[in-house]
Amino acid sequence: MTQLEYARRGRVTPEMARVAIRENTTPEVIRDHVASGRVVIPANIRHLAGAGGAAPSAAWQARYEQLVEQLTNRPRGGSADNGKPGWLADLRVDLPYPLDRAGHPTFTGRSALWVNQTVPQRQALLADTDYVPGEATPKRLDPMAIGRPLSTKINANIGASPVSSSTDEEVEKLRWAQQFGADTLMDLSTGGKLDECRQAILDNSTIPIGTVPIYSMIIGRSIEELDYDTILRVCEHQAQQGVDYFTIHAGVLKEHLPLIRKRITGLVSRGGSLLAKWMLTHNRQNPMYELFDEISAIMRQYDVTYSLGDGVRPGCLADASDPAQLAELHVLGELVQRAREAGVQVMVEGPGHVPLNEIAWNMETQRRVCDDAPFYVLGPLVTDVFPGYDHITSAVGATEAARAGAAMLCYVTPKEHVGLPKAEDVKAGCIAYKIAAHAGDIARGIPGAQEWDDDLSRARAALNWPKHFELAFDGETARALHDEDLDVDTDFCAMCGHDWCSMRISKEIVEWASGKAEGFTPAKVAAKSPGLTQEQIRYLAHRGKKLDCHSDNAADDQAARKAQEKYIQLNVQAPE
Repeated sequence: MTQLEYARRGRVTPEMARVAIRENTTPEVIRDHVASGRVVIPANIRHLAGAGGAAPSAAWQARYEQLVEQLTNRPRGGSADNGKPGWLADLRVDLPYPLDRAGHPTFTGRSALWVNQTVPQRQALLADTDYVPGEATPKRLDPMAIGRPLSTKINANIGASPVSSSTDEEVEKLRWAQQFGADTLMDLSTGGKLDECRQAILDNSTIPIGTVPIYSMIIGRSIEELDYDTILRVCEHQAQQGVDYFTIHAGVLKEHLPLIRKRITGLVSRGGSLLAKWMLTHNRQNPMYELFDEISAIMRQYDVTYSLGDGVRPGCLADASDPAQLAELHVLGELVQRAREAGVQVMVEGPGHVPLNEIAWNMETQRRVCDDAPFYVLGPLVTDVFPGYDHITSAVGATEAARAGAAMLCYVTPKEHVGLPKAEDVKAGCIAYKIAAHAGDIARGIPGAQEWDDDLSRARAALNWPKHFELAFDGETARALHDEDLDVDTDFCAMCGHDWCSMRISKEIVEWASGKAEGFTPAKVAAKSPGLTQEQIRYLAHRGKKLDCHSDNAADDQAARKAQEKYIQLNVQAPE
């Protein structure tokens, strides 16, 4: 059975319990959301077991059914204990997942949100060999969920191309994506050893992995040669490997193609454009649409989730929200119902380039047409004229999409539109989208989401630099940038210096609460920086000369103070 089928029967799975821990709620809340289709848990049974592309062992499957029985029939009630909610404090079931709640470094019971962990927290977990090892693989899936009622998730795309990258490089990109906040990852490889690369990613991933099966379907053949048997065979093969969700472009129909003629950028979806060419060549309907029930049967067998592809998504602002996009959306709404009837979990993919003022309307329209199926959006980019910076242009749109109810944001990297992303581009895309997702959670009022921000602000107001960097999402980068100018943790930074520091001034005003929060004041007013790692030093090496007051350039504190005073005299003019 799939997670959807278990939920509809009132059953609680280990994955629902794990998601409840991550989302700071109860298994029954997650079960009911899954049953309604508002939430999906992408979790191929083979990836759950870490079976390396094989069927889980008989012992694993028997134990799984036993856990479902125990969770469904466990005693209700109970009281909180050591900060744990009652249901978790009283849990007498040996879940195959971590039971400890997690959140930002100073989280409380109210703010125990898995998505708000920092990069060092994520790195430590991934390095722990006891963290979700598979039956036959280094790692297995640690279940998560996607849906508007929950915290906003982000997806990272990686994948080798015919001209760049290798399996080892893609596994390294997976590692970077996980430690910098990706909740799911899509392998979009179109070159190299596709099967080997896909299996290696799955075997090392603790997050759900998605693919676009049509990419593999045309390796060694032209799109015109694609046949129905190949479509079903490739879908089953990737399901057997353990892929958690498929992007299937079943919504672009033959009758939609005339609507594309006047578009500036035509079809920018690879899957959409390939299928359009197939339909025009054969004068037949989209084979993914015609085979939808057969594909659903395969996906149900392994509990692969649909990510219904937006093959007609706009590729520029001028094409956004046009008749072609909306025609496909209404077909996707039909397919949502067909997938659910088949017992298959389903989410819907959304547009890529949309003017800022149209984003909320797009989110609401999808919610209405697709019966609140989770909306998974690419960006969207809010302007087309900043190639090289599209992780920023798209994160602006992604923030608005998250605020308006998008369930998952597909990241864009600086290499979008210009090349294949490297590991550093994956990092930049993930961080831009963590900003968008977290800002959206705050705007939507996700309980406890803002507590992380408030705690960092308390440390900032107290001029407690170690606590400041501990609470920062990527504290290593923040520390490097601080120490580039001033490698002493004291009651000011290099931006303002001592006399001009508003935080220090506010802290010194006795009547104000600023800078005096318990647990956030520094142990010392001034202390030497702990020093930089080799990675931090390499990061700063690209940024040029340090300020004259930095200890690398000043002989002692007195020389540093003179350099700072000279800097202020040269750069601050008195009012006329």
